[in-house]
Amino acid sequence: MAFAAAFFYLFSAVAVAAAVMVIVSRNPVHSVLFLILTFFNAAGLFVLLGAEFLAMILVVVYVGAVAVLFLFVVMMLDIDFAELRAGILNYAPVGATIGLILLVELALVYSGWVLSPEAIEGITAPAEGDAGLTNTEALGQLLYTRYIYFFQMAGLVLLVAMIGAIVLTLRHKPGVRRQDIAAQVARTPETAIEVKQVKPGQGI
Repeated sequence: MAFAAAFFYLFSAVAVAAAVMVIVSRNPVHSVLFLILTFFNAAGLFVLLGAEFLAMILVVVYVGAVAVLFLFVVMMLDIDFAELRAGILNYAPVGATIGLILLVELALVYSGWVLSPEAIEGITAPAEGDAGLTNTEALGQLLYTRYIYFFQMAGLVLLVAMIGAIVLTLRHKPGVRRQDIAAQVARTPETAIEVKQVKPGQGI
């Protein structure tokens, strides 16, 4: 028990420190790297809670896709971050006020939060028909049997969102030459070749 508690405090301290560095770091690349460190420590906390599936999803999806995408975008875009930070002091009072309100709300929720014994028994009790299975196997059976339609609908919603984001951000700039496969296939010698009579001593 002491071994698990030590790792809990270790992962929690590193996650909180890395989350603070995500906000206060001046270099956006360093902020993304600290964000990845935060995700890894949160995954460690999930492993300590016995939710290894959530830990792997956090590492694979958020670290392997989202955070790396953030890193590539920040490194590839030529953004003047000094210009972006120029007006940050003008919005500091509003941000501080919103942060204080959220802190008060969290304190009120934490002060009135009580975990009932029935909830603890429901968390530790295995699902029906899932005795002897790991969390990943039990979740797989539930997702692909009882909740298969909801799972497929969630996939369709994500697909529509991805297509919508591509359509909204796709911009055709004038003057940019693009490949037209249909025009290339329909070319004939008459349209592809132009014969010019060049007189002696005269250029094309």
